[in-house]
Amino acid sequence: MEKKNELNIEDIKKLIPHRYPFLLIDKLIDIEPEKSATGIKNVTFNENFFQGHFESMSVMPGALIIESMAQSAGTLVMFSLKKNQENISVYLLTVDKAKFRKPVCPGDTLYNKVEKKQNIKNIWKFKCSSFVNDELVAEAEVSAIINYI
Repeated sequence: MEKKNELNIEDIKKLIPHRYPFLLIDKLIDIEPEKSATGIKNVTFNENFFQGHFESMSVMPGALIIESMAQSAGTLVMFSLKKNQENISVYLLTVDKAKFRKPVCPGDTLYNKVEKKQNIKNIWKFKCSSFVNDELVAEAEVSAIINYI
């Protein structure tokens, strides 16, 4: 896997423990190990959260957009460290400066651009920006902690 510039869903499942209905990225592209990547989430009406969010207009919850960003960053970390979920885990530690600019709806493709800001010991911090059709829909800074099992 280490020479790849793109990870599919099967590759991602080897790196992070999330599974349906909580696996919120479908692909990781534009990978620059230990620097940046773009996570892709294809948003469909079949997602279970759309049943109650909202009846008049289906909107992806902001917390799940943040989770999708964090999974993109966590997958980049695991790929960069050449680890798999059997011997190491990545946990969301902080969310800062979160802003939601436009709704994300069924049929949208969410592009989560994650850029490493810093890495000190086992803590990684990322600047994350989510786009739909090249329009910024959300942004946040997230940090993750590496936990060796």
